[in-house]
Amino acid sequence: MFMRKIVLVLLSVLSLSSAFACTNFIVGKKTSTDGSVFVTYNADSYGAFMPLYHYPAAKHQAGEMRQVYEWDTNKYLGEIAEAAETYNVIGNSNEWQVTIGETTFGGREEMADSTGIIDYGSLIYIALQRSKTAREALQVMTSLVEQYGYCSEGETFSVADKDEAWMLEMMGCGPDRSKEQGRTVWVAVRIPDDAIAAHANQSRITKFLDGRYVQVKMKDLFNPKAIAKALRKSQTSKLKPQTLMLCSDNVVSYARKMGWFEGKDAEFSYNAAYAVPDFSGRRYCEARVWSFFNRFADDFSEYVPYAAGLEQNTKEMPLWIIPNKKLGLQDLRDAMRDHYEGTPFALDQTGDIGGGIFQMPYRPSPLSFKVDGKDMFNERPISTQQTAWSFISQMRSSLPREVGACFWFGNDDGNMVAYTPMYSCITRRPKCFSGEGADDVTFSIDNAYWVCNWVSNMVYPRYSMMFPSLKEVRDSLDASYSALQPEIEAKALALPTAEERIAYLTDYSCQKGDEMIARWKLLAYFLIVKYNDMVVKPTDEQGRFLRNKYGGGARVVRPGFPEAYARELQKETGTRYFVPGK
Repeated sequence: MFMRKIVLVLLSVLSLSSAFACTNFIVGKKTSTDGSVFVTYNADSYGAFMPLYHYPAAKHQAGEMRQVYEWDTNKYLGEIAEAAETYNVIGNSNEWQVTIGETTFGGREEMADSTGIIDYGSLIYIALQRSKTAREALQVMTSLVEQYGYCSEGETFSVADKDEAWMLEMMGCGPDRSKEQGRTVWVAVRIPDDAIAAHANQSRITKFLDGRYVQVKMKDLFNPKAIAKALRKSQTSKLKPQTLMLCSDNVVSYARKMGWFEGKDAEFSYNAAYAVPDFSGRRYCEARVWSFFNRFADDFSEYVPYAAGLEQNTKEMPLWIIPNKKLGLQDLRDAMRDHYEGTPFALDQTGDIGGGIFQMPYRPSPLSFKVDGKDMFNERPISTQQTAWSFISQMRSSLPREVGACFWFGNDDGNMVAYTPMYSCITRRPKCFSGEGADDVTFSIDNAYWVCNWVSNMVYPRYSMMFPSLKEVRDSLDASYSALQPEIEAKALALPTAEERIAYLTDYSCQKGDEMIARWKLLAYFLIVKYNDMVVKPTDEQGRFLRNKYGGGARVVRPGFPEAYARELQKETGTRYFVPGK
């Protein structure tokens, strides 16, 4: 009955499943254990070869132009005026402790502006190069797309710094436009400092003009007196607004013009007008948000029907929640490695035969498929094999900016790698994260993307057998990095100048990258020896292979089928494989 119900509501899975990709989490500074603002990101794109990006700080001449290439395809889009000064960027974080992440939600196809020359990826890195705060980044992003046009689909951005975090949703206004209608429709909401938030390829901002937020204009965003006045005015609202909100002037009028909204402005919902959550948006996307919130809520079961996507009139999830505990770095590592364990959507060992013989908590692509003409789907967890890279960005107002921003980076599925510390001030990258000598179809033993994928692709199909060995190494590295962080930062702070701190943290970050890939190569060699041909070669407590008294390897262990799978096999085959007389 459960599957029949799914099929009935599976209306647009086939056309949309290929677009669903990334996951972002946001943690406010008052709900982290050490006062950090956190932003996390799984960059999920099959076949994407992406290094740890580095844009050095630079000065530019008047009239200098910047060429813009589409992030996903490297297609040339056009050029824009360069800023007089740009800042150092490592990954998705800059030297001023600004971080930007994203997830694509698509939305109405006719809103994509094919004439625009800034795509969502370029917008991120241009804004990081030009912004000292999250608010500056919001201003840069919205002004650039209004001037040059936005050529991507609907996007949700996490925009944060050491003090605050925002969620920005943006769409173009199509190629046929007038000056009056504008080039983009967008809304940005400040996430409260004592809250956590998330987005995962589904527009999440609903009503925002009904008094639940304090609305300010972009021109007033940097004016404390104007914000204080808006806060005083908001006290008359019955909803007791908790946080700030910005939006484009045309965000409602454009929907009216297109015939997508009727009613009072206070009734307007961004995602209802531009990207209504259907089954795909809820089960593939909002379910990931639900899983994150569920970890840090006493009881989040009331939103299971919404996340499951099977019923139309269900209670939608909030944009953020106040968690039941303060979150630290390890909480976010664990959340980024989530496969719905212990939930109704579980893909772990309590799951079905879709995980194969060795109970893999992953499912093959595409998300949707047909069996005898019936549409079916796979669950889409937070941790997925298609991740090109993953990060946890840590921003701290208690430290100088060259020390405060630590960008924890992994060049594969977050479940299958350690998050290696890369400080956002560093002026060079480890070779393994640079992309040197490799690309999406060129393997390199010196490249983290390929070495990490080599290991993970050995583990995926024999997950229950091999993953414990990977997890031991992964967790050991994570623990060592965490243990070293206070010592390393204390040494950096003891240095007399910012330049010396930057040099010291650059050396440290590069050293950790070199050590990580060296350890991962040893893991690869260990796995191929220990688990060759689906048997297990015995080892001692130090991981050294045992030998027999003649010097050869000790007798292998042949584990056979896991018991749960053996039972399913027997149900499938009946008496076919029964041993006669037994």
